[in-house]
Amino acid sequence: MGNGLSDQTSILSSLPSFQSSHIVIWGLDCGRMTTLLYRLQFNEFVNAVPTKGFNTEKIKATLGNSKTVTFHFWDVGGQKKLRPLWKSYTRCTDGIVFVVDSVDVEKMEEAKTELHKVTRISENQEVPVLIIANQQDLRNSLSLSQQIEKLLAMGELSSSTPWHLQPTC
Repeated sequence: MGNGLSDQTSILSSLPSFQSSHIVIWGLDCGRMTTLLYRLQFNEFVNAVPTKGFNTEKIKATLGNSKTVTFHFWDVGGQKKLRPLWKSYTRCTDGIVFVVDSVDVEKMEEAKTELHKVTRISENQEVPVLIIANQQDLRNSLSLSQQIEKLLAMGELSSSTPWHLQPTC
């Protein structure tokens, strides 16, 4: 699912050749961005409170059997009053992770607006976007290709914006 980045191997191989990548994790409030960040950091579920500013973590990962990369993740709060700051965090980023709640149909239009607003910023052209469709394990979650991809209007993103839609629990 995506425009050329549907295979994990191609996502990993498209990482910059340098050893550190700046990645921004963001989404609407209560989207579980901080929970995702700490799942990556500690490999366990951490029930987090809403972020009032940002959290940052450096996470080292070994890709394949030889390449070690350090990801510098910025988890940015999703409250409306913090959204004007998103542009500052996404400037000069190597990747964007956008988290949506797969059961919150009412916020999908707002999520679409914010996603398209950030990806249209000139500095974010050609920056890969990973859309995390969270809570796919719940019975009333939206399907990926039939609903989430359509509601977020992923096909309307710039052709220079590589993206991938990933289900998570």
